[in-house]
Amino acid sequence: MTATIQLISPVDGRVYAERRYADATQVEQALTAAATAQAQWKRRPLSERAAFCSAVVDAMLAMKTDIVRELAWQMGRPVRFGAGELRGFEERARHMIAIAPEALASVEPAPVAGFRRYIQREPVGTVLVVAPWNYPYLTAVNTIIPALMAGNSVILKHSSQTLLVGERFAEAMRRANMPEGVFQNLLLSHVWTAGIIATVGVQQVNFTGSVEGGKSMQHAALGGFLGVGLELGGKDPAYVRADANLDHAVENLVDGSFFNSGQSCCAIERIYVDKQIYPAFIERFAALTRQYVLGNPLDEATTLGPMVTPAAADFVRGQIAAALAQGARALIDPQAFPADVPGSAYLAPQVLVDVTHQMSVMREESFGPVVGIMPVEDDDVALALMNDSEFGLSASIWTQDLAAAERLGNDIDTGTVFMNRCDYLDPALAWTGVKNSGRGVTLSRLGYEHLTRAKSFHLRHEI
Repeated sequence: MTATIQLISPVDGRVYAERRYADATQVEQALTAAATAQAQWKRRPLSERAAFCSAVVDAMLAMKTDIVRELAWQMGRPVRFGAGELRGFEERARHMIAIAPEALASVEPAPVAGFRRYIQREPVGTVLVVAPWNYPYLTAVNTIIPALMAGNSVILKHSSQTLLVGERFAEAMRRANMPEGVFQNLLLSHVWTAGIIATVGVQQVNFTGSVEGGKSMQHAALGGFLGVGLELGGKDPAYVRADANLDHAVENLVDGSFFNSGQSCCAIERIYVDKQIYPAFIERFAALTRQYVLGNPLDEATTLGPMVTPAAADFVRGQIAAALAQGARALIDPQAFPADVPGSAYLAPQVLVDVTHQMSVMREESFGPVVGIMPVEDDDVALALMNDSEFGLSASIWTQDLAAAERLGNDIDTGTVFMNRCDYLDPALAWTGVKNSGRGVTLSRLGYEHLTRAKSFHLRHEI
């Protein structure tokens, strides 16, 4: 008997949806269908693939009203912010469609008399996309659209917490008349996901999730010649220099810390502030944080929804409690947020000062609405603290000195350096990480290189 999965809503703790996992027969049929369809799909002109993919984007946007409410029920995103994810979805998808002709063009070296030489970009085959719940459309589209544009077939395994998202992708593909088998949504158990990878049923796996999840993907791929792209965790730092625009820095760093209840791989989780402006910074930061409205995400007045599960909220509560026991000081009174009930998924935002790098909250990924703030003496101290982490996804520098930002950015071990902004993915730039934040690239023209393989043509036409 096929096992089922229940989607427990963080809104009220009730079962929001229940589905059956794919069984062995369905998995085998999906892999066969993907391979068969891909052989024909890659032969379609790029312009035709672009037309199909553009129609998919249009179809997804047409479902916006339903999608926004589903996001709230599935993972707690307030409805007032739900449409923002679809705007980002469209921005990334349309950009990757637009740059495909250039990104997928053949590479031609300098001419040699009597020869025709070029490097052609070939699709890898079937791409397995393992997507997370926190930004379920944004993270999935990073691979799905460029993979299809490159001539691959795609199998999507979405998080069980956002299983309706996979169904929305499948519906958008159906409405766009995507050829059967080119895209498939499968509800897979961890065992079956690992099995598909281990048996080399696909040629590329792109995973977004935890470090432990990434290690599991890598382990499953041992012994097989397939590509594995990993976008994992983060403990993203910000450094506010003395010359920063204070109001701008505070406004954007509060949002970067607490948007989506801090459940973002590139959320701001630790902040270092020049000691000259530190008192003013933390006063304004705490004051703005207190303006959040914690509550039911289906209420338009709510600006901070629940975390994805009570267990996730309890983990962050534990980090806060441990930091306080070690001497940290909390600037936010949780009692000012009545919806914050111990043991529930609803957790008030918290700002911690008097923190050190001996505390878990400054070293381990929190993935929740808490941030630690430390004063620093100068650029060198800030740089050392920013690099004192096992993660390296993004880092932000807040300053009016472009040269200083570039100088510091060169020495930060990170995938993306921001100046005067944070928590944003520019589809024209490579999204990548270092250290435990993963490997591989999505977005930009470089993202296509991880979804294609090189095929060289060395043709001697004069003999």
